[in-house]
Amino acid sequence: MNLEAEVRDIKENVLQISHKLDELLNERDVIAGMKLSEQALAPFLDEEPDLYTIKDAKVVYQ
Repeated sequence: MNLEAEVRDIKENVLQISHKLDELLNERDVIAGMKLSEQALAPFLDEEPDLYTIKDAKVVYQ
């Protein structure tokens, strides 16, 4: 391989790595947002009455 082809391959690999890093950072941001939402809603959901009890679930799944 000549030098130009090697440089081209290196640039392509760097672009692929950069794209993968962007995807990982985006995924991390989404997960962080979901955790934050879950923590923010926890007090509200704890105060809400249960729609179904364990007894109701046992009747359905027996």
